Amino acid sequence: MDTEAPHTQRGHSSPGEGEGRPRFAFSTTRRPGRGPRTSGRPLRLTLRRAGALGVICTVFLLLFSHFVVQPFLIPSRSMEPTLQVGDRLLVNKLAYRSGGQPRRGDLVVFDGTGSFVRERADGGALGGLLHGGASALGLAEPSDTDFVKRVVGVGGDDVVCCDAHGRIRVNGVALDEPYLYPGDVPSKVPFRIVVPLGTLWVMGDHRSQSRDSRDHLGEPGGGMVPVDKVIGRADWIGWPVSRWGAVGGGRG
Repeated sequence: MDTEAPHTQRGHSSPGEGEGRPRFAFSTTRRPGRGPRTSGRPLRLTLRRAGALGVICTVFLLLFSHFVVQPFLIPSRSMEPTLQVGDRLLVNKLAYRSGGQPRRGDLVVFDGTGSFVRERADGGALGGLLHGGASALGLAEPSDTDFVKRVVGVGGDDVVCCDAHGRIRVNGVALDEPYLYPGDVPSKVPFRIVVPLGTLWVMGDHRSQSRDSRDHLGEPGGGMVPVDKVIGRADWIGWPVSRWGAVGGGRG
């Protein structure tokens, strides 16, 4: 008893080696019903939620692009200086809904199948679908059947090129075309046409670099674009940031 008393007293009042410091006990015994904590499951849930959110956003953008506003990547110089290669144009698909009609001076995006390009059989369905989706989001060049041009004449108009001053005349009135590419003339190709009802006569702003209605005069349709082939009106430039803003019009 006497030999144990000092040991017992020391254990309570005098810290020895490893004593008098905070000590933490770790138990290797698992609690019933609980497994080891891991981050795998929460990570998988997070990835699933992110994937689902990405799908929802993509579907929303595709629907918005199909029905309201569609981005359109400019692939050529035919509309300079108004539009430049690489511009992302925002096409207003609501502009001609509810009875609205294209007017002279409007920039329109249209499907040129049957007017600017021949009807042809569809290619690979999957490749066309993927390209169409990327094009609808402005991530790829538009279909080679889609074009952007300026409306010069609407149904019933008498369009003549050119008068004694080299200007295009519509219904006897000379057009003022400040949007033309510097140094270009209104047209080097003389023509006189009466635009059939329900169609449009369209031309590019960079006349020397544009294949437009003039180049299809001798083909079926005579270079006229049916109004029901118009996808929408080009109203804004959305990219690059330095060119944000409304597209300059030239309505007459």
